[in-house]
This record gives sequence, C-alpha cells and structure tokens, in this order.
Amino acid sequence: MLYASRKLLPREQNYSAGEREALAIIWAVDKFHRYLYGQHFTLDSDHRPLEYLQTSHSKNPKLKRCSLALQPYRYTARYIKVAENLFADYLSEQMLE
Repeated sequence: MLYASRKLLPREQNYSAGEREALAIIWAVDKFHRYLYGQHFTLDSDHRPLEYLQTSHSKNPKLKRCSLALQPYRYTARYIKVAENLFADYLSEQMLE
C-alpha cells in the first residue's frame, strides 16, 4: 500500500464534496501512474456517486474531465461506508494534528 496527501488550493476549497473526491482520485492516479498504468486497481471511496465514474455521463465539467482522465486505466471504483473506512479516517485525523 502507498499513501500520499496534499492540501487543497484556495480555489479547490470551493469544490463540492464529489468534485473534491474526484480531484483527489485524479491527483493520486497521476502521482502513482508508474505503478497503476497497465494494472487493474481498486478505488475505494466513501462517496457513492464516484462508483459510477466509468459508466455515467455527468453534466458536471469537473467530473466529466475526471472520467476522461481515468479512461486509460483499468480500475474498479468501490463504495466503502464511512464506518468501515477507519484507516482513512485515522490518516485524515493525523493530517489535522
């Protein structure tokens, strides 16, 4: 497993929750491109609408760009309930300290 994080830019702080999740996914996939390209991987998110990035035709331009950016990759987006995603919760708490 690999872990990485970054802070949101001031303009990104105004994004909706779904747009911020999509931004995080694109940033992470780009950062770990050398490990992910050509491999099947799973995107775990507690934001259910992102499960449909591969199949939906969003009218939101930011989500549309996210979907297009992920086309070269073989992945499965999976929803994880917040209560079951304790490790990510722990990491975010550590970032706030």
